[in-house]
Amino acid sequence: MASKLQQLQSKACQASQFVAKHGSSYYRQLLEQNKQHIQEPPTVERCNLLAKQLLYTRLASIPGRAESFWKELDYAKNLWKNRKELKVEDAGIAALFGLECFAWFCAGEIVGRGFTFTGYYV
Repeated sequence: MASKLQQLQSKACQASQFVAKHGSSYYRQLLEQNKQHIQEPPTVERCNLLAKQLLYTRLASIPGRAESFWKELDYAKNLWKNRKELKVEDAGIAALFGLECFAWFCAGEIVGRGFTFTGYYV
């Protein structure tokens, strides 16, 4: 156990030294590559302003999203009304999409349970 702790401490020390030696160059390179995204002046006030702009821009997009939702719903209702004319190919694609949604739901449930299949830890 003590040898494992020594190895872990050694690896942590090496990682710390590597970050201390190369971290600032990586930081500068990252900023240089993405300088078109940086807002001037980079201050806390500017960050707060951008956060407010993002929030209110998203709030302003809600009516457009609601309109798109209702169009999609009308399309689904129209498909359901004309289900006799539905091709097998379209029904198969819809079934596969539903199956994929269910699979992602199950995966999320398993992850939420802490990667157990049987239930929650109590």
